[in-house]
Amino acid sequence: MSHYRAELHVHTVLSPCAGIEMLPPLIVETALESGINLIGIVDHNASANVAAVIQAASGTALHVIPGIELETAEEIHALCLFDTLAQTETFQNIIDQNLPYIENNEAFFGSQLVVDWQGNFLRKVDKLLVTSTLLSLQESCQLVQSMGGLFIPAHVDREANGLFSHLGTIPPDLSVDIFEITRFISDEKAMQRFPQLKGHHLIQGGDVHDLDGFLGAVEIDLEEVNIQSIARAIASKY
Repeated sequence: MSHYRAELHVHTVLSPCAGIEMLPPLIVETALESGINLIGIVDHNASANVAAVIQAASGTALHVIPGIELETAEEIHALCLFDTLAQTETFQNIIDQNLPYIENNEAFFGSQLVVDWQGNFLRKVDKLLVTSTLLSLQESCQLVQSMGGLFIPAHVDREANGLFSHLGTIPPDLSVDIFEITRFISDEKAMQRFPQLKGHHLIQGGDVHDLDGFLGAVEIDLEEVNIQSIARAIASKY
């Protein structure tokens, strides 16, 4: 059993709302300087920079979980975490087929950059990533879980793209036991505000969009660094 300080909600420069400094080597360096040794890379509806961050972390103490922050048809955000790049790419293909083409307004939303492991520019993504897919919350959850991934509704206490602000409740047929809350609210206050969360497991996420966002982390003990072990650790501690 090994101890980890984890931040499972980290964006790169592929997310238009992320800082231009969110490059693979700087993400790795800053996470390690912050005492974090496990991160999830989850850009908006995209995963093209995940491999670069994994490569940048190679040979260091930092473990990188591949993933995507999906926006469902209901405009709800969810962390979709996987064990392998192959699983992530398979899910990415599904997203690509269900993400309507809207050209990115770079001046308004920001750049969407694909980079290599050293942070060198490779290309821009012209299709707007920060918009809803055609995949429903339930459909998305079932797809991720059927692929062996972990589906976590993101920042559920937040107005923007949060579960409760959009649906008002947890759908009874949603097979989810772990929910992410922001760092601005404690588990106790979240459950007071949203009683539906009682009986579920909550994990705080930083929704890191810039290097100053590595302000905290959750503490978990893992037998192995994989999705199943992470889910068990969260369920047993949070």
